[in-house]
Amino acid sequence: MIAHRVVAALGLAQLISWGATYYLIGGFGEQIGADLGWSRDIVYGGFAVALLVMGVTSPLAGKWVDRRGGRAVMVVGALVNATGCAGLAIAHHVGSYYAAWIVLGVGMRLTLYDAAFAALARIGGPQARRAMSGITLLGGLAATVFWPLGHILSEHLGWRISLLAYAGFALLTIPLHLMIPNTRFAGLASSGEPAPRQPRAVTRRQLAAAGALYAVIMTGANFLNAGMSAHMIAVLSGLGLTVTVAVWIATLRGIGQSAARLCEILFGRRLDPVVLNLAACLIMPLSFIAGLFSGASTEMAIAFALLYGACNGILTITRGTLPLILFDHRSYGTLAGRLIVPSFILPAAAPLIYAIVIDRVGNAAALYLSAGLATITLLAATMLYLLFPASR
Repeated sequence: MIAHRVVAALGLAQLISWGATYYLIGGFGEQIGADLGWSRDIVYGGFAVALLVMGVTSPLAGKWVDRRGGRAVMVVGALVNATGCAGLAIAHHVGSYYAAWIVLGVGMRLTLYDAAFAALARIGGPQARRAMSGITLLGGLAATVFWPLGHILSEHLGWRISLLAYAGFALLTIPLHLMIPNTRFAGLASSGEPAPRQPRAVTRRQLAAAGALYAVIMTGANFLNAGMSAHMIAVLSGLGLTVTVAVWIATLRGIGQSAARLCEILFGRRLDPVVLNLAACLIMPLSFIAGLFSGASTEMAIAFALLYGACNGILTITRGTLPLILFDHRSYGTLAGRLIVPSFILPAAAPLIYAIVIDRVGNAAALYLSAGLATITLLAATMLYLLFPASR
């Protein structure tokens, strides 16, 4: 059993880490480009490079958590995040700007959900599911807190001072990460508890199928998340909303994420992760269809933000819980670290692709692209459900 204080501390650390790093570009990207005279391709290309670095370093990061534990890894990651934010704040040239994003790519891989999930799996083994859901509850509010916060800070202090403040926020996560116990799951706490079920993927063919489908689902979800994190505000404003309204509606994404995760914690304990994953993937295409009507209807824009946030929030949970039931928990960090490499490397192109689509075809085209990718993700989730159904 993982202590509640550990879950609360790690959840708060996730809120700060996501807000100060991953969602940074969505809040400051347009201002950075306008101030430095750079195109969208250059500005959002930095974030793309960071995602690529996350993918390249993912296997090593997973092994490091398995061997050393989450505490040491995530403390180092917090220091790296602070360095990256400070580097962006003082960047005046493309080279130094991209160097700062490379640093942030390393820091994000060492501090965001995948590192946290591996740390929890190391502590709690197959019983880590509820803890994983718990830390995403606070983490899901990152955009809701940091997009308006960044907007207010930049209006009064400018984006450079705001990013220095973000570096300070990253350092605040260090005492929270220090609360992670440096222990490894050794077995059940009492003989009265039911023994954990065997992983569903056992044979080489099952492992290959489960791993491939998991990788496709998480790559699709991450691609959409990267694109929306970078451009959601710009897309909403491009469809006809004012920038201020677009910012506040975009923050509802975080409300949707955390609301869905709270429902999962309260009511989804007995719901199989494969079924939960399929339900989230079913909602995702519908959210982007609603988004197409955002310019004509504020209500549809709100529905878009809430629905996309909800399905993305659930997919974040299943990103951590699916490997617990599909594979052997003892090698969670190493195996998951390998499987999620495509979910970082391919989505690294998302900010650039969305920028090109928006500039050359329009904001609606970005949502059509999103709906198509969400449909592909849904097909993979359906296949996973059919091949590895819920245990009876």
